[in-house]
Amino acid sequence: MDFIYLDNNATTRVAPEVLNAMLPYLSDYYGNAASSHGFGKTINDAVKLARAQVADLIGCQSTEIVFTSGATESINLAIKGVAESYQNKGRHIITVQTEHPAVLDVCRFLESHGYELTYLSVGRDGLIDLSELDAHLRSDTILVSVMAVNNETGVQQPIQQIAERAHRVGALFMSDATQAVGKVPILVDEYDIDILAFSAHKFYGPKGVGGLFIRQRSPRRVKVEATMHGGGHERGLRSGTLNVPGIVGLGKACELAVAEMRNDAVRVGTLRDKLEIDLLKSDGSFVNGDAKSRLYNVTNISFPDVDANVLIGQLKKLAVSNGSACSSAVFEPSYVLKAMGLTDDEALGAIRFSLGRYTTEEDIQGAVEAIKQTIHAVRY
Repeated sequence: MDFIYLDNNATTRVAPEVLNAMLPYLSDYYGNAASSHGFGKTINDAVKLARAQVADLIGCQSTEIVFTSGATESINLAIKGVAESYQNKGRHIITVQTEHPAVLDVCRFLESHGYELTYLSVGRDGLIDLSELDAHLRSDTILVSVMAVNNETGVQQPIQQIAERAHRVGALFMSDATQAVGKVPILVDEYDIDILAFSAHKFYGPKGVGGLFIRQRSPRRVKVEATMHGGGHERGLRSGTLNVPGIVGLGKACELAVAEMRNDAVRVGTLRDKLEIDLLKSDGSFVNGDAKSRLYNVTNISFPDVDANVLIGQLKKLAVSNGSACSSAVFEPSYVLKAMGLTDDEALGAIRFSLGRYTTEEDIQGAVEAIKQTIHAVRY
């Protein structure tokens, strides 16, 4: 296809190695991983290998991984499951105003069912204030859920410090790491994470498959009540026939991430910086989010007197975004940027550029030229 793709936070191209690993399980190896015959056991061996590959990427035991259809399902299972299991301890949950809708919508659902939610604010840099977290932690707080990397700005929260504070009051710490896993090292023991959600398609795996890490080791063996029943698959936490091709693809994507993550960070980060430097030459443009605590592949830039939706519509051969792909069809100012203190006009003029493993220097040059040629025509 003749276009420049800079929307890798929405989804990524499936790596050729991942596709090749999946293909046998879409043709010859079509058995059910839960079957007790020899063919089924062969399929289950592939699932076991994938589970080990995922565990190796995030530094956990393979028995702590639950396969799901993606991060949204993982988040639903985690938050609702914890709320159900720990309601005798308390019904207070803490999250952040700039979380992904998958987290925020679940939290609003729980509010409608009698749980008390605290939504932490963020500063202009997109970071929470740890003192605000301290002020809201209570003995009846059962969960603190903070995303590792924001999907719109790339801002990285201090999750290790947040986890430490949550544990002081006996609360669990969960992180939606959908934009982090496979891109930067996220080791659950190093960061003291109890629950971690992620999706394969954000790091060169297939769509429709993801995972959930649930700690099963001392000092915090986490209990999560199942939200889907019917067969007892995945230790009874997620019933349903396993998506073997997807799971194999997720495992291979994790294996590739271990091998390529460091190189990706250097090469993609260099390209992101070049893109950002050139685009900031546009009058009045500025970067949204903390420049230091930011993922290497993302830049979110506001262009004054520009409607990002109009600009994106004019960029026929450039794929970029004005926010989360889960809500970008709604032409409203980004709630993430508004929470960071931007005006409506500043938020409406913001574009997210997210690079990936297959982004080239020619892509960056082409993107800069396309923006320069179009932006003056759409200023109001």
